[in-house]
Amino acid sequence: MKTPNQLIIRRYPKSQNKSLRSFSAADELIKEYIETEKIALRAPVLLNDRFGYLACNFHKFSPISIVNYKSQEKSLRQNMLDNNIGIIEQNIIFPLDKINHEVEIAIVKAPKSLDLFRLQLQKLSKCLGENSLVICGFMTRHFSKQMLEIAGDYFEEVEQTKAKKKARLIILSKKKKTQSNSLFNEISFGDRTIKQYFGVFSANKIDQATEFFLDNLNVDSSAGVILDLASGNGIIARAIRQQYAHAEIHLVDDSYLAVESSKLNVKDENTHHHFSDSLENFTPEFFDLIASNPPYHFEYETNIEVALDLFKQVYKKLKTGGHFQMVSAVSLNFKTHLTKLFSKVEILAENNKFIVYDCEK
Repeated sequence: MKTPNQLIIRRYPKSQNKSLRSFSAADELIKEYIETEKIALRAPVLLNDRFGYLACNFHKFSPISIVNYKSQEKSLRQNMLDNNIGIIEQNIIFPLDKINHEVEIAIVKAPKSLDLFRLQLQKLSKCLGENSLVICGFMTRHFSKQMLEIAGDYFEEVEQTKAKKKARLIILSKKKKTQSNSLFNEISFGDRTIKQYFGVFSANKIDQATEFFLDNLNVDSSAGVILDLASGNGIIARAIRQQYAHAEIHLVDDSYLAVESSKLNVKDENTHHHFSDSLENFTPEFFDLIASNPPYHFEYETNIEVALDLFKQVYKKLKTGGHFQMVSAVSLNFKTHLTKLFSKVEILAENNKFIVYDCEK
């Protein structure tokens, strides 16, 4: 998709849904505001720039991109390459990395997760100067008064611009002196406590689909190599580990904060954590069992294409005779897609909301 100044910004992963765009009116409004107000950019910090629109448009100012998703990093790199923009490796960092210099301008695409918004403003506040500015862009339909409340915890001045093309900005300035607070939630689950960083899926409790999955997960004791795919905070892998102390367990998630959360909850020498949006780094027929609560929500988008691509990868990485067990919403009807890949697809459990499948290769 071409921007008005002829940059090519593509989605990664690709989508057949033509209604899904690679940048929004909020991205365009951010750019317009900076140009109209003649705001000087010197190594601005960018957050939640999902496909690299902001990084590509402001590349002359050596922006620092804080990357929360491996798919986001891949998209950023590909779009910079497509537009002949040189990549400065030290300018791609991750949410928990420390910024050791004073940041004058930070640009934030406001995330759906208010917890993540709080974490990001808290981290930013440590490296902003007294005269620093934070520009937050969002679509008006996604506005929440809590966004203003959270912003007000960190900044004296919180101003909104007028809406344009159903997008709006919040301009934050005069940062407050704040104390360091915890960056993660603690969730009670049975007799266990699960830790996860703000912004990881299902912030204050274990989501219902995962609970239903854990109640009905059927792990064969002969499974020696196991994958928790889209592992989140690692609760599925942790439940498997408690039953099978000697299994080799791998956890894969697209979210950096999810992977770092799972490291807090599942840590032993036979458990391996992978920050990845795919299974490309595993050899074919590697796993005896793959368990998953697969993703299909991405910020405000619902897109099952990512899950369907993961199913194809799962098939390749399973050993012959291996099993893929997953939970999903009943309404998604994933069985029609799974039966195209697997010779045997059974329903292990079902209620009015969720369904657990067992697929054998």
